[in-house]
Amino acid sequence: QVQLVESGGGLVQAGDSLRLSCAASGRTLSSYAMGWFRQARGKEREFVAAISRLGHTTNYAVSVKGRFTISRDNAKNTMYLQMNSLNPEDTAVYYCAAKASVPSGTTYSLHTSYDYWGQGTQVTVSS
Repeated sequence: QVQLVESGGGLVQAGDSLRLSCAASGRTLSSYAMGWFRQARGKEREFVAAISRLGHTTNYAVSVKGRFTISRDNAKNTMYLQMNSLNPEDTAVYYCAAKASVPSGTTYSLHTSYDYWGQGTQVTVSS
């Protein structure tokens, strides 16, 4: 079993950047495909980005493609989400998630596919 802890959220202005981190403990991160999701107040949880177990394949939601970059450092047991050109529509609680027992090149965009979740970190973008 893996434990996930997000960090790096905060309050920023439109156009600013943030980098979120997701630190894993309990198991080596290279065993898991990983993803970022977000949930704005009053809305359902939505897919943001995903990365394959070894980091060779990534996938992005249309709304963040070209602005956000997902990456991972398995040696540090950490995944990242670099968020640039933030806008108020990006305001949400951001969650990282892990899926076990996966092929090395596969990514997953459905939140129901994931086995483990962090507690979330708040990102607020003011206009």
